[in-house]
Amino acid sequence: MYLEYYGLTRKPFSKTPDPGMLYMSPGHTEALARMEQAVEDQELMVLTGDIGCGKSTLSRALIDRLPKSVMPALIINPRLTPNQLLRTVARRLGEDNPRYFRSDLIDQINELLFKYYEKGVFPLLIIDEAQSIPTRDTFEEIRLLTNFQLDDANLFSIILMGQPELTRRLNHQAYEALLQRVGFKYHLGVLRPGAVKEYVRFRLERSGGDEGIFSGEALDLIARMSGGVPRWINNIGSAAIIEGFGREAEIIDEHIIWDVVCDLGLADSNRLKDGREKGRPKKSGTGRKNKTRKRGAAALEAAASK
Repeated sequence: MYLEYYGLTRKPFSKTPDPGMLYMSPGHTEALARMEQAVEDQELMVLTGDIGCGKSTLSRALIDRLPKSVMPALIINPRLTPNQLLRTVARRLGEDNPRYFRSDLIDQINELLFKYYEKGVFPLLIIDEAQSIPTRDTFEEIRLLTNFQLDDANLFSIILMGQPELTRRLNHQAYEALLQRVGFKYHLGVLRPGAVKEYVRFRLERSGGDEGIFSGEALDLIARMSGGVPRWINNIGSAAIIEGFGREAEIIDEHIIWDVVCDLGLADSNRLKDGREKGRPKKSGTGRKNKTRKRGAAALEAAASK
């Protein structure tokens, strides 16, 4: 009912990696362009970003944009031994009965890749949460997968996606051989405050709503308290819409946002300090029904006075 109340046709802040809801900030645009280039050049790419910055959604957007000549193979849980990785790759390439021993698996994968090459198809292996790969030996198998090539072309491309820990691991001397195979690298950062506001407006418009659902002060507070992380923006926005509906608020103001971020546990010292430096959001005089508005105002005043 809250969707109908705000004139929405779908949930604007869903946490699923829906490429149709991907806001293309400059960082996301650059990341996607490099991913597409890595696929075109059949290279190994490393894409990193903090938790909730949109890496998985970018991978889905990339898959949607791939030409028919590229066959995506996605691994979302890479906590695998070297042998498990090879068997998973074989399955993703369409093999129903992967062989067990490593040497047999290598031959099987090579045969699959060459068959695809003869058909003019080039597989793309995307490994999400790559920082979770448990051992150096599994990374070594990924490096050896890049050896599947002809004299003048690789037989497939690989994109490793993960948190910044992935870069720290690969920069270790033990991974030098793999790092030398990387053709493209990119780190996806958080959204700037102005981009946060555009992100919220974009999501609302894609959901059939109006950007005026949130007040300007509410958007400012979302930008500060989310830290520019899309997943936190979604969490705040989703909770705020439900809270606003419960209060029968025509417009979601900064007081509702403050109560929501407190409930979500986001009112930590760093964000509070940032909020105090910018000043307490002004009270709104819209006169809409909001029985618990005083609680939000009191919380804001308390935060500003610390």
